[in-house]
Amino acid sequence: MAKVKAKAKRSPVAKKKTAKVSSPALSKAQAALAKVEKESAAAAKVAAAAKKKAAAATKSAAKAKTAAAKKTAASAKAAAKKASAKAASVAAKVRTAAARVKAAEAVAKAAAKKAADEAKAQAALDKAVKAFAANFKKKQAKAAAAKAAKEAKKAAAKAKADARKAAAKAKAEAKKLAAKKKLAEKKAAAKAKAAAKKAAAKAKAAKKKAPAKKALAKKKVAAKKAPAKKAVAKKAPAKKKVAAKKAPAKKKVAAKKAPAKRKAAAKKR
Repeated sequence: MAKVKAKAKRSPVAKKKTAKVSSPALSKAQAALAKVEKESAAAAKVAAAAKKKAAAATKSAAKAKTAAAKKTAASAKAAAKKASAKAASVAAKVRTAAARVKAAEAVAKAAAKKAADEAKAQAALDKAVKAFAANFKKKQAKAAAAKAAKEAKKAAAKAKADARKAAAKAKAEAKKLAAKKKLAEKKAAAKAKAAAKKAAAKAKAAKKKAPAKKALAKKKVAAKKAPAKKAVAKKAPAKKKVAAKKAPAKKKVAAKKAPAKRKAAAKKR
């Protein structure tokens, strides 16, 4: 006998877990289905009992072969038929209710999916807006930093130019003051030189005048002494004494006059 290969058991495929949805319409449809299912179950029991009764009545009528038995069998068959029709009608209602539940569930799922998609789209939009705002703020901060750096550079350049200008001005002022000082010193030196030259000229002039003054003084002294000599000459006995006394007097006068001339020359200088 050929060995029958054992078929490998397939692992049951895990059913995808569907997210439970809910809506008022779905809840209403589910409630209606439950109600109809109960009716259907009751109708099915009644139909089964009626069929069983009809079968028993038909069997009994076949054995008895009486008009009453036949009538009972016919009545049971009609009741069974009616019960079966009712059960079929209720079953149809069950199918309709189930279809309604399925439709309501589909609608609810679509609404849930739409809401989820909208939430997802809103989240993506929020994320994009947030990223755009962050990027815009970053660019704005970068532009502000660049502007601040430019202004700082401009201010530094201006400060440097002002400092250079102030330094140049200070240098010019210092140069001007130095030139003024130098000119004043030059003028003072020229003035001092002129004064010294003038003083030297005066001293030289005074020096030249000194001998002339001395000679003039001598002449004046000689002129004053000449009449005295003549008066003494009249007296013969006293001539020697007077002459002896007058000689020292001339020396004293000459000696006294010389320092006076020197002092005058010194004052003129």
